[in-house]
Amino acid sequence: MSEQWILEPEASTEPAHGCAPDERSIEQLLSAAVILLDKPTGPSSHQLAAWAKDLIGLEKMGHGGTLDPFATGVLPLLLGKTMRMTGAMLGHDKCYIAVMRFSEAPTSDELASASASLQGRIYNVPPEISAVKVQVRTRTVSVFEVLDIDGNYAVMKIKCEAGTYIRTIARDLGLLLAQEVELVELRRTNSGVFGEYHCVTMETIADAFWLWQTESDESALRKILLPIEALIEGLPQVVVKDAAVGALSHGAPLARPGVVSASKAVSKGETVRIMTLKGEVVALAELIVDSDALQEMSNGEVAKSQSVLMDIDVYPRAWKAE
Repeated sequence: MSEQWILEPEASTEPAHGCAPDERSIEQLLSAAVILLDKPTGPSSHQLAAWAKDLIGLEKMGHGGTLDPFATGVLPLLLGKTMRMTGAMLGHDKCYIAVMRFSEAPTSDELASASASLQGRIYNVPPEISAVKVQVRTRTVSVFEVLDIDGNYAVMKIKCEAGTYIRTIARDLGLLLAQEVELVELRRTNSGVFGEYHCVTMETIADAFWLWQTESDESALRKILLPIEALIEGLPQVVVKDAAVGALSHGAPLARPGVVSASKAVSKGETVRIMTLKGEVVALAELIVDSDALQEMSNGEVAKSQSVLMDIDVYPRAWKAE
């Protein structure tokens, strides 16, 4: 966690309202949680989300970041209110392990030189098989390195900005090497803060849900339902008093008297997570002052809501409408 300005060191929370994320019931988690699926090869990301939705019995379920049917790896499934954060999820940087087949066996030096040319800010046009409208755009590739070479095959590691087409990178690698390069295997190993070691299979989801429904054993299901807060751990935060939560859950702006602490060095206009003293997310909000200015303030608005994530009846409303 980043360094914090502690503005109200004596602030405390009332146990009668809300609860820590790890104390939520299964029903509460199902209304706002993430399941990290280890996508198998074959079905589409949309099909898997639909199957999981029907399995658990939810009306809606989304996913964060489409993987092609042939690809495997980290596919976040978004339950309930977490679907409001699909945009944030799609913006996470990604990491992939790719197996590429070359029409002619490259040397390690040739491959290292060509892959280095495709790091940084690059043009990344969607491949012809993509459903996305073809248009020139740029994406940042922070890592493109050779892990192994075996004849006409190479294993590559790619860390990149969200929305980067790995098939396009393989094609461009071929252009640099003056030969054909085919992407034959692709695995997403990371999506933002989530790694493949967090993931579970569809079979694990089915077994955990069956145990909960038929045996009243929630232990397995609880392990795979990550609270909504897990999605936003990387954002700077502002912690607020209990008395401010009710108004914030109705969409009111955050005023300085309601602030307990805040991340240091966060600039005006940046998105922050508004958190309770129990560690619950209330909303995502835009700072309208620099966080370093908060210690000099006693009144005034400091943030305006972008997306309210807490139900309105969790904390009492400390204000009344006129």
